[in-house]
Amino acid sequence: MRMLVLGAGLQGSACAYDLLAYTDHDVVLADLNVDNLPAFLQPYLGGRLRAVTVDANDRAGVRQLMEGVSATMSAFPYYFNHGMTVAAVDAGSHFCDLGGNTQIVQDQKALHARAAEKGVTVVPDCGLAPGMVNILAEHGITQLDEVHSVRIKVGGLPQKPEPPLNYQVVYSLEGALDYYTTLSWVLRDGKQTQVKALSEIEHLDFPGVGTLEAFHTAGGLSTMAQRYEGRIPTMEYKTLRYPGHAEIMAVMRDIGLMGMEPVNVKGTSVVPRDVFISIVGPRLKKDYRESPDQVALRVEAEGIDKGERVRYRYDLLDRYDAETGITAMMRTTGFSLAITGAMQAAGKVKPGVWTPDEAMPPREYIAALAERGVVIQESRVVLR
Repeated sequence: MRMLVLGAGLQGSACAYDLLAYTDHDVVLADLNVDNLPAFLQPYLGGRLRAVTVDANDRAGVRQLMEGVSATMSAFPYYFNHGMTVAAVDAGSHFCDLGGNTQIVQDQKALHARAAEKGVTVVPDCGLAPGMVNILAEHGITQLDEVHSVRIKVGGLPQKPEPPLNYQVVYSLEGALDYYTTLSWVLRDGKQTQVKALSEIEHLDFPGVGTLEAFHTAGGLSTMAQRYEGRIPTMEYKTLRYPGHAEIMAVMRDIGLMGMEPVNVKGTSVVPRDVFISIVGPRLKKDYRESPDQVALRVEAEGIDKGERVRYRYDLLDRYDAETGITAMMRTTGFSLAITGAMQAAGKVKPGVWTPDEAMPPREYIAALAERGVVIQESRVVLR
């Protein structure tokens, strides 16, 4: 089979590597610039990997690349996802993306009947969070006879934190700021409600990492709050960081440094967020060989199982792979995208538009991650 990966950045490159290393599919990797692919992809060029130039804004060009492709995996920025979905359905290619914007996912879901009629599967929101965490949450939910709460916590962290933010860019600073400034959907008393990002800070001890803080951010639940409204009393998603991070970021947000409205600076119109990213971004970008990253994840589903009050818990601690030079965030996000696309191509997802929690077989997905060394620790604890 021939697979198409859109986007040759960190996540797209990791997705392409996964397909080449763990499947026998040929891969086309497409982006505006494919001249500087990472070292871990170089051995495949000229063989099973072909790199081609395409502009994400060139819908006809992208559509042409999708012709005859078994599945398309998009690591383009989220605002291209709806257009890419339309092109994939028209081309008859299965499609999945990294998502991250719930409204766009709703727009993609409106294409369900059209995709189903053409026998095409579409799975948005299938990276780490949203993506992996939602599959694990659904896995816990389906094992309970009665669900009382679902709590998701995940974060990309430096192994060697440096003050004052104790953070380094592991995907997109612009994307992180979106999550820090957008209201987060949660379920409270079974009803959908929104809470402020960076709020309701709690601390937890994470084995192998130490004390972390968790706080609300947007996007991680995908559409699960809508799916389970009235059926599960409590559901929430929080981001993990080292203690103190949320308070600092909240101050910078609240004084306007992450704002999108232009302001006048000595006669020049300036967008505060653009300035923030230009100044802070370079300070948070690290050489992963010198400052390796890690991903910490915890998903908990509590309720009644066979008459007992229990908690199903899923933990993950994944770290930068020095042998390949692939970061933990790339492994957990890009590999998840590749696993989803491969399952779609293998006919393991029914036609239509589905979020990962609706579509992905959890046991098989967890086993595929383990094959790649991304190991989910599962536990069931009886609560007193």
